[in-house]
Amino acid sequence: MTGPQQGPGPEPAAGDTPEDQAGPEQAGGERRSGLRNPDKAVRGLGAGTMALEALVLLLAIQPIRVVGGDLSGAAIGAIVALAVACVVLAGLMRQPWAWHAGTVLQGLLLLSGLLHWSLFALGVMFALVWAYALHVRRVILG
Repeated sequence: MTGPQQGPGPEPAAGDTPEDQAGPEQAGGERRSGLRNPDKAVRGLGAGTMALEALVLLLAIQPIRVVGGDLSGAAIGAIVALAVACVVLAGLMRQPWAWHAGTVLQGLLLLSGLLHWSLFALGVMFALVWAYALHVRRVILG
């Protein structure tokens, strides 16, 4: 015995129009992300990334001093300055230039690797995270 035969796919609802079934593209050809407010979501991603970076930088000072050896006062000052810059940028993500400033900040963290090798390692990790955030921003906002 076989079960009831079903068609190739679900039938459209009575009020659906072709524009409603268009998928990821709107009727005007503009791509939809599925988010209610894509700009706000992307700003939240950038702010969250910057806040996390600030937190990790500040929490990394003591372990770097204990495990990594001689962390100079200039290196600690650079870490604190970069963390403060991350917090400021997290609050300014509404500004279009903040994304470019975040990219510059990642470069500065990489350059701070000249003060201590572990800062370079943190710079590589956060540069990759920031590159992913920029990729997500480009995919969502187009």
